[in-house]
Amino acid sequence: MPHPLGNTPSKIVAVHLNYPSRARERGRVPAQPSYFLKPPSSLSGTGEAIVRPDGCELLGFEGEIALVIGARAQHVTPDDGWSYVRWVTAANDAGVYDLRYADRGSNLRSKGADGFTPIGPRLLDAARLDPAALRLRTWVNGELVQDDTTDTLLFPFGQLVADLSRLITLEPGDVILTGTPAGASVVSPGAVVEVEVTGGELSTGRLRSPVVAGSSLEPFGAMPRADPVEREAAYGTALPLLDPALRAGLASVAVATLSAQLRARGLPHMSVDGVRRLRPASANMVGVAHTLRYLPLREDLFKRYGAGMNAQKRAIEELRPGHVLVMDARRDASAGTLGDILALRAAKRGAAGVVTDGAVRDSATVADLDLPVYAAGAHPSVLGRRHVPWDTGVPIACGGALVQPGDLVVGDADGVVVVPPELAAELVADCREQERQERFIAEQVAAGESVDGLYPLGPVWRDAYENWCEGETQ
Repeated sequence: MPHPLGNTPSKIVAVHLNYPSRARERGRVPAQPSYFLKPPSSLSGTGEAIVRPDGCELLGFEGEIALVIGARAQHVTPDDGWSYVRWVTAANDAGVYDLRYADRGSNLRSKGADGFTPIGPRLLDAARLDPAALRLRTWVNGELVQDDTTDTLLFPFGQLVADLSRLITLEPGDVILTGTPAGASVVSPGAVVEVEVTGGELSTGRLRSPVVAGSSLEPFGAMPRADPVEREAAYGTALPLLDPALRAGLASVAVATLSAQLRARGLPHMSVDGVRRLRPASANMVGVAHTLRYLPLREDLFKRYGAGMNAQKRAIEELRPGHVLVMDARRDASAGTLGDILALRAAKRGAAGVVTDGAVRDSATVADLDLPVYAAGAHPSVLGRRHVPWDTGVPIACGGALVQPGDLVVGDADGVVVVPPELAAELVADCREQERQERFIAEQVAAGESVDGLYPLGPVWRDAYENWCEGETQ
């Protein structure tokens, strides 16, 4: 089906970063929007294939909201910017990272190939929509991989129109791709990507793009080239690093205290159940979650997903200093999910730890590494007995806890807890206060006092506690 615009726009402008969730993945928050151009010839409609050239491995999808300009816009203000938008629809800002190096900064060949900007299937009347109340979702092979809303955008839609119109005249029919949320990653031939935008009861319908294999590029220009940096960018695993002061703060409090404070905030399910660290005397663990998901064994799919540089090995190579590799093995500890070689590689990559709700092979050797490892047990079998390494950098379930890439993960002798990054600083402060109260309480109990009115600290003991605090700080 052809794209729904009818006439070909004069230009397609794409925003680099606009969703906070994507900015966290990339590890940076821009002060101002930045853009690149896609040729109008890249447009396609729902049902049309996205062709991955032979020799490319990093075909990325990015579900986006597309704005279609309805009136000529020059020097408009942010408050008026939305009024120049006529239609809203779904888009997929596809591209091959294997060619990014060839046109660094412009993305011309990596993002501009024919068919690399599918939009549609329906246009929504912008006048009937609240630009801050839209929802964007993306599915790959029927699985939801992106789900975000426009209420927290770094740069609202009106600002984008105004910013561009300062120097560039926006003509009716021009398209602005407004950025992608977290979860954009890589797809292979055979996959189907679907994108939908909704606003209230209005829906664009699902923009459906099957991915197919194409022929090789003629060898008289830049040829596909993938390296670890591009793989990291393509798979969406450039997770932010943890501020050293915040890391030290989380390391200074007990996991049990963090769990109690999370529960007090209405988050009682943040513990990773059923895992213990392999070496009881190993150091505590604090880091940023990088995720790996295993699915149940299916022999025909294991041949495709388990061989070569599979998701398990990619996850190891994607680790950066301070990251914790968190694995979803569906609480099945009847096969290994990590062995000594990959654990050693994780340590060499600077990982802060590994957490799996499955088993570890070569457990004695792994335990001797300078790497905190938490697992549900040990097992001699390779992962192919139970697991297919499926994907990385996606939300997972580990030991009953939902873990998103970029979450903070803290472990000690009691176990592992997941900490939302936005709560970390206040949790550290409240945990320190709770532990200080508990030190005071323990002193009184050791001296023979009853816990009645003392634990938890009640008003009768408040003055004594404050006096004790003054003495502790002197």
